[in-house]
Amino acid sequence: MQMRNSTSVRRPLSVVLPSGVGEFVVCLWLGLDAFGRLRKSSAMAEGKVPQVVVLGAGFGGLTFCQHFRNPNARVTLVDRTNHHLFQPLLYQVATAGLSAPEIAQPIRGIVSEQPNVSVLLEQVVDFDLGGKRVRLERATLSYDYLVLALGGVTSYFGHPEWEQFAPGLKTLEDAVRIRNAILLAFEKAETEPDPKRQAQFMTLVVVGGGPTGVELAGAFAELARYVLRRDFRRIDPRRARVILLEASPVVLAHFPPDLSASALEQLQRMGVEVRTSARVKSISQGRVELESGEVIEAQTIVWAAGVSANPLTKKLGVELDRAGQVKVNPDLSLPGHPEVFAIGDMALVLKEDGQPVPGVSPAAMQMARHVARIIEDELALPPGQAPRPPFRYWDKGMMATIGRTAAVAVMGRFQFSGFVAWLAWLFVHLIFLLGFRNKIAVLLDWAYSYLAYKRGARIIFGSPERPRG
Repeated sequence: MQMRNSTSVRRPLSVVLPSGVGEFVVCLWLGLDAFGRLRKSSAMAEGKVPQVVVLGAGFGGLTFCQHFRNPNARVTLVDRTNHHLFQPLLYQVATAGLSAPEIAQPIRGIVSEQPNVSVLLEQVVDFDLGGKRVRLERATLSYDYLVLALGGVTSYFGHPEWEQFAPGLKTLEDAVRIRNAILLAFEKAETEPDPKRQAQFMTLVVVGGGPTGVELAGAFAELARYVLRRDFRRIDPRRARVILLEASPVVLAHFPPDLSASALEQLQRMGVEVRTSARVKSISQGRVELESGEVIEAQTIVWAAGVSANPLTKKLGVELDRAGQVKVNPDLSLPGHPEVFAIGDMALVLKEDGQPVPGVSPAAMQMARHVARIIEDELALPPGQAPRPPFRYWDKGMMATIGRTAAVAVMGRFQFSGFVAWLAWLFVHLIFLLGFRNKIAVLLDWAYSYLAYKRGARIIFGSPERPRG
């Protein structure tokens, strides 16, 4: 009896013991899990969170910051200026149609409602892709992902010495410099007794028959013929010569042939002298020499003939094309560096037909959204489980304005020219212009210029250099 009782007492003990061990294992696992979460939380508190560095606050870089929504990642946006510039309207500033603040907006104001985005006013100096670092003038940034959106620069096709005589149009400083030069040239012509020198002051040459060159030439012609003609007494600005030089046989060579022909006709109707198949041999102060031997004396010369990638691409150590663009993978990453992406004018991206994606703002914005989705997916899923789709470009068309009610546009299968194309151009640019205040200001200025044939930004400032003969 006692033995059975003792046995019956021991049996429950033999069952309870494994149960206690199981509870101990469960508690140990939960404790380790909690400890791991605590360490992860502590690491995030110490700043050990995914770091995304974006270089450049143009259309590509800014669009990335606006569409990248991972709250656990830190984004550092670096730019050498404190403003985002709406480059398609730079020519309006250069030709006194708009003032600088109407096409620019502070970067910090644009991203102020995104607490995970920090802005640095800095200049990029070098890269250490192996160590995942970017060297700035005053600091060094480490990154988990790097987005290169530094844009392009004016290309003089191996003749950098021409820049001092023929400025390009890439920044607000360029636009103000050109505007000062034009207005000063007419001021100098007003006081010049020599007819030959006076004619030189009233001659403007635009090199390059692409969209920027066509827009500048048309705007210069309008400025002289309709705006400045009321402002002077000794000269007649309507006698000013605006000459557009294009090396290829047609202007707007990337547009359909009938629209290129329409653009040429509209320019000539506005008084612009268009020279096609005219290659520049040399440029000096007040002088343009063509390969044909012709020499054009002009006080104001503007270069709109070429664009190349930012020179910093040469420090990446990857393959580049002739224009300095990075030959990226289909997902827009750099070969051998999946954590680094290049977008916009810095990247050579091929469409399905093998042609390169054009260097326009809609393309840069599409690339930025594509890269933002890739990085978001990879941060949300375990490593290697987020597939990377290739970039697909959606061509929304091309536009170029020539002047008051004059433009050409291609949208899908539809082609426009004249007043209808100008309205479409106006509408599209107002949509993409950042900031409600900017839209209203630009619209009011355009309405004023259109109805009164006046331009309200004809101010010379900044101690500009006097025109030289």
